[in-house]
Amino acid sequence: MLNRRTRVENRPATRGVITALGPAFVAAIAYVDPGNVAANVSAGASFGYLLVWVLVIANVMAMVIQYLSAKLGIVTGKSLPEVVGESLPRRARIAYWVQAELMAVATDVAEVIGGALALWLLFGVPLPLGGVIVAVISMAVLSVQNRRGQRIFETVILSMLSIITAGFLAGLVVAPPEPAGVLGGVVPRLQGSQSLVLAASMLGATVMPHAIYLHSALSRDRHGGAHGVRHTQYLLRATRVDVVIALIVAGSVNMGMLLLAARNLYGVDGTDTIEGAHAAIAEALGPAVGIVFAIGLLASGLASTAVGSYAGDVVTAGLLHRRIPLFARRVFTMIPAVVLLAVGVEPTAALVGSQVVLSFGIAFALIPLVWFTGRRRLLGQFTNGPLLSGFGWASSGIVVALNVVLLGLMAIGAA
Repeated sequence: MLNRRTRVENRPATRGVITALGPAFVAAIAYVDPGNVAANVSAGASFGYLLVWVLVIANVMAMVIQYLSAKLGIVTGKSLPEVVGESLPRRARIAYWVQAELMAVATDVAEVIGGALALWLLFGVPLPLGGVIVAVISMAVLSVQNRRGQRIFETVILSMLSIITAGFLAGLVVAPPEPAGVLGGVVPRLQGSQSLVLAASMLGATVMPHAIYLHSALSRDRHGGAHGVRHTQYLLRATRVDVVIALIVAGSVNMGMLLLAARNLYGVDGTDTIEGAHAAIAEALGPAVGIVFAIGLLASGLASTAVGSYAGDVVTAGLLHRRIPLFARRVFTMIPAVVLLAVGVEPTAALVGSQVVLSFGIAFALIPLVWFTGRRRLLGQFTNGPLLSGFGWASSGIVVALNVVLLGLMAIGAA
């Protein structure tokens, strides 16, 4: 009689792949959070189709990066923070944890502000109160994972992703982009320091540090560890499909935001903010499209702040071997966003700024990921090949170079 593992490995390929889908869709929420909305809408409204190429490159990078993260979790049975923590002395591990938590705060700033802005657009809820409401609802969403398990949590997040997709792509049905403009935007180029700041912001919003940390844990928890060679090969094949489909969806949403703004908001005064863009979209395409856009923004804020808190828990558990109570973590990461809203900071500017901060945290997650997945002692025969390693290190180099240039511009006051 065949044992359970043999039956799993010999199951029909299509059915097996379908049942393995899910973790990448949770991680993909990080790629369609309110920070993406701010960065992509600002890019389209300010520069038209100029920065389409940034999203194309970022999405290809994201596919490879998320696959590497998932592979690490499947092959080793450990999350990236766990692997990093095992390789560092205590002080270095704590310092690494501090920067990762700062990235978690920057992530939450974007997500809570975005959700609060959506509540204000839809119902006129004051922004600080809206921030608190978003934080509370996100706790309820996250409690699904704690109480009902990962599969149910994945279903809830996937439902929200469907709403986000519809909300941000609906406008393109009414006003399709100009093909010539889209093709022209694929050619890499910049126009001044502000376009570089937006490019860094878009990269920080697309390749998110917490998604890199989280995906390894999601794959570990879904599939476990210590698999045989054939079963690991099967899981990695299924994971590639999971990642490609999830990131195609997320990439299409991001591209849709930029194209919607480039098609309808380029050159229009006051559309470099989300609230201004929402008003212009509603005026140009009708109030129904404006409402759907705001609903997409709300779903984005709620889903992404829940996923961000989950990622923060994974980081703390992996690096410090401790767990911060959900309520305490939620309050700690929510405070900066609510304070910014209370003192009257312009929401879109805060969102874009948070994404620039996040772009500096990508290298701290990406470089260890490429390093560890390239070590045969850790991954054995599943170690990255030359092509995969080369792409990983090239991605890391692009991120570091972009951040160095951005730091230089900030130092001279040009950004």
